[in-house]
Amino acid sequence: MPPMSSATISFKSPAAPRAAISARVLSIIPPMTQLNTPYPSTAYLTGFLRSVGVPATQEDLALALVLHLFSAHGLEQVRERIMALSKVKRSPLVRAFDSAFDAYHSTIDATVAFLQSKDPTMAHRIAGRCFLPEGPRFAALDAYVDKDGGDPLAWAFGALGVQDKARHLATLYLNDLADVLREAIDTRFEFVRYAESLAQSQASFEPLAQALAAPLNLVDETLRDLTLAAIAKHAPQVVLISVPFPGAVYAAFRIAQTIKLQDANIVTVLGGGYVNTELRELAEPRVFDHFDYVTLDDGERPVLALLEHLSGHTAATSLVRTFVRDAGSVRYINQQTPDVPFAEIGTPTWDGLPIGDYLSLLDMLNPMHRLWSDGRWNKLTVAHGCYWKKCSFCDVSLDYIARYETASASLLVDRIEEIVAETGQSGFHFVDEAAPPKALKTLADELLKRQRKISWWGNIRFEKSFTPELCETLAESGCIAISGGLEVASDRLLNLMKKGVSVAQVAQVTRAFSDVGILVHAYLMYGFPTQTVQDTVDALEYVRQLFAAGCIQSGYFHRFACTVHSPVGIAPREYGITLKPLPAGTFAKNDVQFIDPTGVDHDALGVALNKALYNYMHGIGLDDDVRKWFAPGTPKTRVAKNFVARALSDKHG
Repeated sequence: MPPMSSATISFKSPAAPRAAISARVLSIIPPMTQLNTPYPSTAYLTGFLRSVGVPATQEDLALALVLHLFSAHGLEQVRERIMALSKVKRSPLVRAFDSAFDAYHSTIDATVAFLQSKDPTMAHRIAGRCFLPEGPRFAALDAYVDKDGGDPLAWAFGALGVQDKARHLATLYLNDLADVLREAIDTRFEFVRYAESLAQSQASFEPLAQALAAPLNLVDETLRDLTLAAIAKHAPQVVLISVPFPGAVYAAFRIAQTIKLQDANIVTVLGGGYVNTELRELAEPRVFDHFDYVTLDDGERPVLALLEHLSGHTAATSLVRTFVRDAGSVRYINQQTPDVPFAEIGTPTWDGLPIGDYLSLLDMLNPMHRLWSDGRWNKLTVAHGCYWKKCSFCDVSLDYIARYETASASLLVDRIEEIVAETGQSGFHFVDEAAPPKALKTLADELLKRQRKISWWGNIRFEKSFTPELCETLAESGCIAISGGLEVASDRLLNLMKKGVSVAQVAQVTRAFSDVGILVHAYLMYGFPTQTVQDTVDALEYVRQLFAAGCIQSGYFHRFACTVHSPVGIAPREYGITLKPLPAGTFAKNDVQFIDPTGVDHDALGVALNKALYNYMHGIGLDDDVRKWFAPGTPKTRVAKNFVARALSDKHG
């Protein structure tokens, strides 16, 4: 190990007992993640560390950044920066904001308070369409114009849906302001994905290094000030920064940069889902100008090993799944130590996070789709990893999928009750890769036995174990919605994916959920190896029929990405493709480009698929020929018009 003046802290003498770790640990959620509920990684780590006696706290700087920028004071700062721009550099959107500044300035705090559910009576003014200034984002409402001249949103919210209508309008208003900030201050800014292109599968660290060396803009300055305030508040000796997505990487590095400039003795540690998938072969020394350590996979064991080392109890060789910089080069240390069992990780805690300040946004009118942005859900895991772990597009070789562990239903409900007592809120989002049917059955039975009333939703596989009887039990226990992967709705491709389901089976299972009032969301995919135009047209026809039959209420099409950790990336020939060479580099490595002999223009097809899906989710176009969404000359579907109806009849016949 090199000299580690910025990383070695003598919390205890080497002779101190191993259990005595007194390091003050702060876990940070960096921008941008979610605004309606805390991302759960810090809640899990903080709960675990406290359970083993480590003084741990947490901060959500993603929420704090948005609440500062989208406030009366924040808008004043935005306008000051706009006034410093030459008129030539002010886009029409920015000029419109400047002209309507007084209206935005006077309404922003009230609107944010409404979205935080702190001032619900404001809904009446917002819903009246005379309170908020309306920018380009409101043009989306034109799609719902009432031919009789009535309220264009009446179909969605009816006569009494004032709260939801106002929430949707307020969300459009915030999106307008986000667009202004992006055009005038920081082109990288988005509510969820911030500077994503700087980190996603970037083989070279150079773009990120250049961005970090650039002068601070208003967003950077605000994040710096919030970071310094958090450090002053908690006086941590170790800061854990969890990065779930590429869009949170840039801000994470800015936070670490600020901390090191303020106090180089504070140990900074980088981990999270992004690191676990993209930085497994990290060899870039410049990362360690900002972070002293980078850890892989579940954080409990690596962080505990690191704290024991920093406390003087162990040597650096005892670190677990941890990258360090050693004599100018990156070194990976991994003492083979069992992970903390899932049943022993403790109960997540949201203590220290501003539970009442999160924003319930309503950006899409679909009742299932809104769950991802509306409402503050307590996030919890039913089981670690995936019990199936065969899907060829998935990172089945990595720990977060491969290591499958469960906990007893009794323990899970104990955790649920602790969380409800702490937060005062009974809504849960189970964030499993795929919650096991047996575990959900025993969990539901335990909830019913204790008469514990909660609302919950989560992700599953559409497998035949979800019988109508089980779906009814899950609904009685509080299940309101489920999501699952239909992927490419093609039996040929589902078999190639090793998904373990068929389209007919998906129809039967999703209908069983829908019949008991549980909303169903389907994850959909296009661009899978060897997928033809005909496959894509047929897949959309299956999806149309599933919507029309009331089997699913929501969906999302995403473009297939081949990753180096998936079966497709590991054995591409089995899937009929050839991988392109990965660019040389020392930083991120995950997505890999490939050559598909079909030569299909999936980008063009993706536009059609997403347009069709958006309409289906709003009940539009369900009786139309699916070719209407594609370019002229698209082949006719080969799927029988009554395929789903027949599948449902066979199930009940």
